[in-house]
Amino acid sequence: MFVGEIISLFVAVSWTITALFAEVASKRMGSLPLNVVRMTMSLTLLVITLWLVMGVPYPRYADQSTWLWLLLSGVVGYVIGDYCLMQGYIYIGSRFGQLFMTLSAPTAAIMGRILLGERMSSLAIVGMCVTLTGIALSILSKRDDNAINDKEKNKSQGVSLKLNLPPRGVFYAAMAGICQGGGLVLSKIGLDHYDAALAAMNIPDSAVPDGAILPMPLYISIPFAATMIRASIGLVGFFLLLVLFSKDGIAKLKHAVHDRKAMWCVFGATIFGPFIGVSASLLATQYTSTGIAQTLFALTPILIIAPAAWLFHQKVTLREVIGAIISVAGVCLFFVEQIIPA
Repeated sequence: MFVGEIISLFVAVSWTITALFAEVASKRMGSLPLNVVRMTMSLTLLVITLWLVMGVPYPRYADQSTWLWLLLSGVVGYVIGDYCLMQGYIYIGSRFGQLFMTLSAPTAAIMGRILLGERMSSLAIVGMCVTLTGIALSILSKRDDNAINDKEKNKSQGVSLKLNLPPRGVFYAAMAGICQGGGLVLSKIGLDHYDAALAAMNIPDSAVPDGAILPMPLYISIPFAATMIRASIGLVGFFLLLVLFSKDGIAKLKHAVHDRKAMWCVFGATIFGPFIGVSASLLATQYTSTGIAQTLFALTPILIIAPAAWLFHQKVTLREVIGAIISVAGVCLFFVEQIIPA
């Protein structure tokens, strides 16, 4: 009873732990070395997983179209998105970084409308506005009139607002949320092509691949294969960025892997994120509706407030807490039709 809901809550907790680990690691080694190491660990775990559940250490049955769309998804969601997310952690921390990840839901809705022709309900549009309102409430505040001179006061009209966070951090975190939503839609297209490839070969998604050590139906193992394709381009992309655009990138990478605390944090972020978190999220959807699962997954920006404040000695205001709750409520509106069937 409530197995799917319990697993979904576990996923939200798992992603909270991932964000905390990633914040520590990103500040110690930088975003590019972190992502190279994290993608290497993720890819290793995925290779082992595919070997166990598919009998081969690579995405079995994937055709050219599947690879194309999933590689594109990896570039958007991993290379651009995860780079921006880790950069965001450096400037504004994991608590606010996860708050901006709520932008993935409206982005996915818009991209789904453009690329897949999916219907956008009126609740989805309201959800976008609510999500943006929650974020704005958390990061904006009234400008202190005592802190500005008379000349500036005369220029200002109406309510004057100020940004409570570094603009660069806000940009990176917002881009991370947008790219995650875009990458999700591209992944869906890639998975649709994967299903079409199986159908063309007359292989049902309930089949168990020959040679699998842990026999599992393809509908469970295919998402891991798709994740491996995305992770492979992620590793290549991050390594190229490190070599081409980071001064002394290889030296930084060598220094990073010798930082024991940072490496343990990267390992924790990898285990609780791409491995346990993704696996559990796939399992949750087998026991409950996607809408309920996605809504519970979205609790991370709220769950992370207390541990981030305790671990990193951050001051948390009531405005920020209310803003996070409102932003998550906006995400919930995207899935309310699945949560409450007509």
